[in-house]
Amino acid sequence: MYVIFQFCLTLPFFFFFFNLWQFTTYLYLRKQARQLENELDLKLVSFSKLCTSYSSSSLNPRTRDSRSDSVGSSQDNMLVAMTTELEQLLACLSSVNDKMAEYTNTPGTSTHNAALMHTLQRHRDILQDYTHEFHKTKTNFFNLREREDLLGSVHRDIESYKSSSGVNNRRTELFLKEHEHLKSSDRLIDNAISIAMATKENITFQRGMLKSIQTRVTTLANRFPAINNLIQKINLRKRRDSLVLGGVIGICTILLLLYTFH
Repeated sequence: MYVIFQFCLTLPFFFFFFNLWQFTTYLYLRKQARQLENELDLKLVSFSKLCTSYSSSSLNPRTRDSRSDSVGSSQDNMLVAMTTELEQLLACLSSVNDKMAEYTNTPGTSTHNAALMHTLQRHRDILQDYTHEFHKTKTNFFNLREREDLLGSVHRDIESYKSSSGVNNRRTELFLKEHEHLKSSDRLIDNAISIAMATKENITFQRGMLKSIQTRVTTLANRFPAINNLIQKINLRKRRDSLVLGGVIGICTILLLLYTFH
């Protein structure tokens, strides 16, 4: 009996320290989630800037031609390393959020469940935003690198053909000129498409304005007949009231004259 009594006394303390340990673990997980979110924010900004610089250098023909293979390779390796590091950080943050979710589902947290679920949902939203931004930047980078590899392969083939056939080969010069003309035509087509899209948006906007003006004019045209009918009714009522008033005055005058002379 004494052992059972001691056990009953120590059981509440056990649950208290167990809940305290769980809450301390939750606070540590929350702190770790914030640290990972801050680190991801900085890494994503650096990753986006690096991808932007890579895009600018690859889209500029002079920079792309003058850039050495070692520089391009080192930049590619840096981007791939940052991609792997960001994937690991996102996985760690997802794991921390899952552990926080396990704590919110444990018994004894019902008193703070609403606040904990709100905090957990906020961390999940941040993770979702970071994941979406990372995948978007990563997709743009890999698409750009594939395009760069394709253009580099074509450029190397041209240089190889040029060196094997001789610098002064007429066919090579014509081929290179044709290639430059195609690139120039591609740029002109892109500009024309941009102008066409802007013109389309402007025409759509103007059409919306004209449609709005037409609707207003139609509304006013529909309103004017009703106003005219109302004015006509008012004028008819005034005329009727004038006739009635004139008749009453005339009858009263006749009665007064008859009363006076009799």
